[in-house]
Amino acid sequence: MIVVTGATGNVGRPLVEALAAAGEQVTAVSRGATGSELPAGVRHVRADLGDPESLVPAFDGAEALFLLTSGELLSDGDHLSGALDAARGGGVRRVVLLSSQGVGTLRHPPGLEDAVKRSGLEWTMLRPGGFHSNAFAWAEAVRARREAAAPFGDVALPTVDPVDIAEVAAVTLRESGHGGGTYVLTGPAPVSPRQQVAAIGDALGEPVRFVEQTREEARARMLGFMPEPVADATLAILGTPTAEEQRVSPDVERVLGRPGRTFAQWAERNAAAFK
Repeated sequence: MIVVTGATGNVGRPLVEALAAAGEQVTAVSRGATGSELPAGVRHVRADLGDPESLVPAFDGAEALFLLTSGELLSDGDHLSGALDAARGGGVRRVVLLSSQGVGTLRHPPGLEDAVKRSGLEWTMLRPGGFHSNAFAWAEAVRARREAAAPFGDVALPTVDPVDIAEVAAVTLRESGHGGGTYVLTGPAPVSPRQQVAAIGDALGEPVRFVEQTREEARARMLGFMPEPVADATLAILGTPTAEEQRVSPDVERVLGRPGRTFAQWAERNAAAFK
């Protein structure tokens, strides 16, 4: 059995679907959802990584674990210790952590990865860059005014489709040979915010206006939903990325045998959210 935490999010949901479609027994863990939208046959457990006792029923009889924690806890590996102990006690042997490219580029602290490495379990680290789905933040403005605002309009980064992250995770959870591996997950080409907005317009069949924010405007908005250190690190990546952060990684294609999906493909698939 495979346990998926964060099972109703942008990565967790398609991961659960991919594992179930492959015939795996899956337990989906989330903090608040009822599990009513999960595929048939998937067991749902309402639990919290910060409450190891709540996780015990999820881990009973499990062999592998997909571990996803919230962004505000990127620097705090200590909160995972109890969850990892509970996983090991339930029989889990392999853990795949959704980490961040920022750990490798030293933008983010390595606390979560360090905690997993100390757990004694076989581990695999997935380090995605920015997600295509971050563009959902524009959905309301696009629907209301056919415009989208972002800083650093012409700085391009190879954002990645969450479905590709999920499919890589499914492979590393199901197949051997990935223990001790660290995969940097990006899309197949760098794309700027201005280009992303144009792609959304193409998917809608009508133009969407790009509005360039100042760094200060963007930071004020980000502080509404992320901690200050995470907001500042994110702005640094968006505005002054290193060569490594702009590089297209071969790891998605290496694991899946095909290139990652482009932002334009993501926009076509999710056009309804912007109509």
